Amino acid sequence: MTLKNLTIVGYSGHSYLCIEAFVSLDLEILGYYDIVEKLVNPYKLQFLGNEEQIKIDHQPFISIGNNSIREKVYNKLLLNKICLDRSISHPSAIISNTSLIEKQTFVSAGVVINPQVQISKGCIINTGALIEHESRIGSFTHIGPGAVLAGNVSVGDRSMIGANAVIKQGVKIGNNVMIGAGAVIIRDVPNNVTIVGNPGRIIR
Repeated sequence: MTLKNLTIVGYSGHSYLCIEAFVSLDLEILGYYDIVEKLVNPYKLQFLGNEEQIKIDHQPFISIGNNSIREKVYNKLLLNKICLDRSISHPSAIISNTSLIEKQTFVSAGVVINPQVQISKGCIINTGALIEHESRIGSFTHIGPGAVLAGNVSVGDRSMIGANAVIKQGVKIGNNVMIGAGAVIIRDVPNNVTIVGNPGRIIR
């Protein structure tokens, strides 16, 4: 993989997973953009400024864990004509060559993505998640560590599937949904709700 002038946008928490993937792929990171310079700098990266200062010839990867903030930054950079064409996958991820992963999506270590899956822009597929055949993931959605999506699952935009949650085959999850860690979802879930438990129940 060839990437020139690779930078990251957002430097804390989730960005560390992205950086470890870049290192595993032998990609050199020029530095980071954030609101302010970070006091904690475990990877000794150079502070390059805030999002308004991203250079047009840089290739930033948005490594912000919060779905809504990630989307806002993405849209701002798009308006400023910054190149956002890349997705990044950890080399240990297993991804079917018949699946489609859109730009600015991060696939973490140990993930398995099986045939005919479609993952939209700006998503996070976190450590050890399993996405089975023909599933569809909407934009700026986060699939948590160890989550399992059985075949033909559909997840909307800006949703959060918690760690070790299990989604039954064929279930449809709406937009802006929060599914708690370890939840088991056996029925369709409407937009804008939080659901927890086994079997999953809506709590708000």
